[in-house]
Amino acid sequence: MVKPPKNAMEPWKSFQVRKRNPDGKRDAVLLTAAHLFLEQGYRRTSMSELAKRLNITKPALYYYFHNKEEIVVECYRRGIAVIEAGLDEALVSHAAGFEKVKAYVEAYATAVVLHEFGRYVAMLDDGALSATTRREVRTLKRRIDATLRGYIEEGMKDGSIASCNAKIAAFAIAGAINWIGMWYQPGGLLTAAEIGKQFSSLLTNGLHGQVAMAPARKAAKVDPSKTVTVASARSKPRTLARSQANGPTKS
Repeated sequence: MVKPPKNAMEPWKSFQVRKRNPDGKRDAVLLTAAHLFLEQGYRRTSMSELAKRLNITKPALYYYFHNKEEIVVECYRRGIAVIEAGLDEALVSHAAGFEKVKAYVEAYATAVVLHEFGRYVAMLDDGALSATTRREVRTLKRRIDATLRGYIEEGMKDGSIASCNAKIAAFAIAGAINWIGMWYQPGGLLTAAEIGKQFSSLLTNGLHGQVAMAPARKAAKVDPSKTVTVASARSKPRTLARSQANGPTKS
């Protein structure tokens, strides 16, 4: 399982200790921005406030990112990378389509719970972005949507997933996972792993090919000729029982 980054809850504290590590400072900016976006929303978070939280000057902040939308795209990209890393760890490439979908749901749900970048993927309202940035974010979003839809289609082909509309199924699953961001609070009764596994089970049971095919298998076993025979056989004991109840027949 992918572990949450250190200082995830207070990433701004790590900025000053990374004076000789530009990449580390860039990471601290992104973590702090993601935290603020989730805490108070994209619209209400300014570059001035971000610089203040990091205890740096605004010009210093612009050295790492030119504007707030550039930060948004990079946060979103990091979140998708976290989800995809979880999929790689699940070794889904050797499983049937249904197992890949389960691994996907678990990796996505766990990323939303454990990582602020993952949670930001779930929570981002791209309506506040410019048209150019919105297109870039939606392109990234389509990448993970296409992955899930591809697994569902693969499962239908190999028989592990019942026939369905892959697009609708993918939207339903992604929507349920994204909603985690609305209610999840760290420190609850369930661990991230437990939430991931429960969502994986709940959101994929309806896709399983064996469940969907069970009624068809039962219907296929019905033999009309045998049904008539059984019905006839059942009627005889009832007739016999009525005769005996009325007493012996006369010769």
